[in-house]
Parts: sequence; structure tokens; C-alpha cells
Amino acid sequence: MSNPLFKNIGKLAIRLATGGMMLTHGIPKIGRLFGEGPVKFHDPFGLGPEISLGLAVIAEVICTILVMVGFKTRIATIPLMLTMLTAAFYAHADDPFGTKEKPLLFLVLFVAILIMGPGKFSIDSRIKSKKRSLF
Repeated sequence: MSNPLFKNIGKLAIRLATGGMMLTHGIPKIGRLFGEGPVKFHDPFGLGPEISLGLAVIAEVICTILVMVGFKTRIATIPLMLTMLTAAFYAHADDPFGTKEKPLLFLVLFVAILIMGPGKFSIDSRIKSKKRSLF
């Protein structure tokens, strides 16, 4: 079944499902970032827990929304992949594989989105088709 329509529906489904599930991890971090009291968050790069949490929020909320709508999709997957690598191998370094499995699954999905691109049902595709029609 090499129907281009089905391939594009599949790409959309992967973007929306992966993004929807990632938002369930990112949105609660917004409250932690702006909550009262000191921020407690892993600081893998020595930037401070507040900045590290802020970067995780940017990746897990803003970049996720960009992936979902298909805008700057491939670029938006990069911070997400870095965040998932950090989660799997730093934040959960001493945890059993079952705990690392979730960020690794997200990592694989974001790598797949990077490789495949967003598909026809995306803002990137609309922009690309409008640029073609101008020339």
C-alpha cells in the first residue's frame, strides 16, 4: 500500500499522537517553573535548575506544538530529541530500563519524524507549495 494519501495521514497521526502524549509531560512542568518555592529539577549541563526546567518546557511544550502543527517540524524535533536523551541517560540514569523506555520511545518517534518530515498535512507543506506557486 504505497498510496501517498495514506502515508501523509500516517505522518499526521504520528505527529499528533506523539505530540499529544508529550504535552502531558510538558504542560505540568510549566506549573513547576512558575510555582512558588525553589525549583527542583535535574541540572545536567550546569546551567541551574531553573534554566534546565525552562529548556525542558520549551522543548516539551513549544517544540511539541510546532511538531503537531507541522511548522519548522524537523528543526523542532532536535530539542525534543536532546531532551529525551537527557531524560533517558541523565535524569533516569540509575533507574531500571522500564523507566528509561518511555523517553527512548519518544526519541525514536522524534527521529522518525525528523527523517520522514511532516507530510502533506502540515504548515511546512503549505508554505512549500505557496513558494512553488510564486515562481
